[in-house]
Amino acid sequence: MAGGWHIGVIGGSGLSSVTGLEEAQEIPVASAFGDPSGPVTMGRIGDVRFTFIARHGAGHRIPPSDVNYRANIDVLKRCGVTDVLALSAIGSLREELQPGQFVAVDQFIDRTLGRERSYFGEGIVAHVDLADPVCPRLAALAADAAQAAGATVHRGGCYVAIEGPQFSTRAESRMYRAWGADVIGMTAMPEARLAREAELPYAVLGMVTDYDSWREGEGGVEVDAILAVMKANVALAQRTLAKLAASLPKKRRPSPIDRA
Repeated sequence: MAGGWHIGVIGGSGLSSVTGLEEAQEIPVASAFGDPSGPVTMGRIGDVRFTFIARHGAGHRIPPSDVNYRANIDVLKRCGVTDVLALSAIGSLREELQPGQFVAVDQFIDRTLGRERSYFGEGIVAHVDLADPVCPRLAALAADAAQAAGATVHRGGCYVAIEGPQFSTRAESRMYRAWGADVIGMTAMPEARLAREAELPYAVLGMVTDYDSWREGEGGVEVDAILAVMKANVALAQRTLAKLAASLPKKRRPSPIDRA
C-alpha cells in the first residue's frame, strides 16, 4: 500500500529462512548484476510486507567473498522493499559485548578486498554520502524489537568487515580493537555501500557469537561454539521480526536515504 513499509531481510549465518510469514511465496528474481544468492521469499507478518533472502544461499553454500552483494540488493530493490535489515553473526571485540547478545551497528571499517562495491562505473559515475552508513530510524526500530523479543541489545557500535573466510590473527584482532572497532564480521561490506547507492535505508542487527581472538589466555575462534550460539539465537531473531512488524508506525515517513 502507498506509504507503507516493505522490509527486506538479509539472513546471515544460521538464519536461512523466516518463520511466521503469511501468504509466503518463494520467487526467483533475476538481476542485471548476475545471480543472487537464491530466490526471495515474499510474504507478510501481520500487515507488514517482508521479502527475505538468505545471504549464503540454501545450505550455507556461498562463502562471504563469493556472495553477489550487488545482485542481492538489486533483487530486493526490484521487489519494492522500502528498507533493508541485515541479520548477521558477529564476533565481539569488547568485553561487554557478550556472546548471545545483539548489537545494532552504526559504523563500519571496510577491510574487504576485491569485492564489487558499487553499481556505478564504465561511464556512469556517482558519489553517495556514506558518513553515516546505517539508517538511525531502522536501527532504533530493530533494536527496540530485539529488546521486546527478550534480547540484550547494545545500541551503536563499529563493525570491522574482513575478507575471510579465515578468522583474524591475534595481532589483527588487537589492532582492530585499537582502531576503535567493537565487533567483527565478513559480510556487512559492501552490502551497506550498495544499499545506500540503491537508496535503501539499511541497518545491521548483529548477533554476537564469540570473542574473536584478542583475549589473553584463551584459544581462538571455535566454529562449534559459534554454531551453538547461533542456534540459540535463531528463535530470538525470528521473534524480533515479529516484534518489528507489530511496532512499525502505520505510515512510513519518507527518509532522506530514499533519495541518496
